[in-house]
Amino acid sequence: MYTKHEWKSDIYFNFKYVKNLPKDYDATKTYPLVFFLHGAGERGDDLDVASRLGFMKYVREEDKDYPFIFIAPQCPDNKYWGCYTESLLAFLDYICETLSVDKNRIYLTGLSMGGTGTWMLAMAAPERFAAIAPVCGSGIVWNGVALKDMPIRIYHGDQDTGVPIEESISMMRSIHYYGNNNVELKICHGVGHDVWDYAYVGDELVNWLLSHSK
Repeated sequence: MYTKHEWKSDIYFNFKYVKNLPKDYDATKTYPLVFFLHGAGERGDDLDVASRLGFMKYVREEDKDYPFIFIAPQCPDNKYWGCYTESLLAFLDYICETLSVDKNRIYLTGLSMGGTGTWMLAMAAPERFAAIAPVCGSGIVWNGVALKDMPIRIYHGDQDTGVPIEESISMMRSIHYYGNNNVELKICHGVGHDVWDYAYVGDELVNWLLSHSK
């Protein structure tokens, strides 16, 4: 069920967000959680825009049912996910407290600006996530050591002129340097910045994420 919400906090930024629960959601059970960060084009205050790409595209257009809780906060206009690291982590705490989340199976993914946000948030709190999947984001090469134990799948198009593929290649090499060999770069040949249409379609990424647990 796709629903829209707003998180209220006296301390942190109050995110509007999209929530999607499995159709058989049962509060007496626990479920994996996918935490999604959208791109720059989805900023603002329209949650339908914030959820037009990625996994939610297939929920809304095909009524696809995923076996995980899906949460997608929305970033304000002219801001970036890096502005809200503490607020995002506090918001994640709230989600874990109010929904039946398996805390050993929390996954982080995002596209473009959200791919960059995925790198940043995972580096800020790697202990929170079982696996991450940055899609066409720019990295933070000097801090690759923060992800030395993290399962990572990266997606990037080799014709991307918005965020060059070298960003993902450099991140993979940096993390490899610190001994993490559980990092995979999926290069989509002949594809530009919209590689998210390849990353999130079908069940390949879903199955990869769900195969990991802390």
